[in-house]
Amino acid sequence: MQHTEPLRLLHRYGLAALIYAAVFVHCLMAQDGWTPLFNGTNLAGWVQRGGNAKFSVENGAIVGSAVLDTPNSFLCTEKEFGDFELELEFKVDPALNSGVQIRSQCYETNTTVEVGGKEIKIPAGRVHGYQVEIDLEPARNRWWSAGIYDEARRGWLYPGALGGESNAFTLQGLRLSKTNDWNHLRVRAVGPEIQTWLNGEPRARITDSMNQRGFIALQVHSVGKDKTKEGLKVWFRNIKLRALD
Repeated sequence: MQHTEPLRLLHRYGLAALIYAAVFVHCLMAQDGWTPLFNGTNLAGWVQRGGNAKFSVENGAIVGSAVLDTPNSFLCTEKEFGDFELELEFKVDPALNSGVQIRSQCYETNTTVEVGGKEIKIPAGRVHGYQVEIDLEPARNRWWSAGIYDEARRGWLYPGALGGESNAFTLQGLRLSKTNDWNHLRVRAVGPEIQTWLNGEPRARITDSMNQRGFIALQVHSVGKDKTKEGLKVWFRNIKLRALD
């Protein structure tokens, strides 16, 4: 269905036709195995963890707004997922860092995990796990969107400990990134393999078996006490998932 079709139906037939069109599109997605994770109107099916950044819905998108002096904030799916493909679009203020958590966890009590013989302490309530980075900040000039970071545990995995050359990754990211515009992100996680794409081009690929299942979350990064970053926003829309397990 073309993007103009719902508007034509609304003009000619009224609200009932528009609702029918939305249901029709949803059914087509379901037949193809895709399920929307966001209904476009409210935050049903999501729960906030971590910091106190503000999450809201505006014009069919989830909007995260930075708040001073609060930790990283995450809007998390209530459901957990194992093997899947995830697609979404994002737009972010160039001065704000963000990311999309996949196969992530949040424990109710303080927990210690062992990685490569090293113990890592994870506080109660701390979201942790794989994060697909959103990084379009000209001041940093890194451009690592769709890189893979291990939140609250090991740090950068790609580029980093599990592959990728940082300079080449930066140059590719600079070429692909759309500042102040919508970017398309695709993630595929099957077994120990995780792959990412940015605006249709492959970005990161790792093999790692630390997490095989968990929730998906949208991040608003902490801005500390920097008043110049108060209220900066990141937008997410067209969030959909296809289970592969």
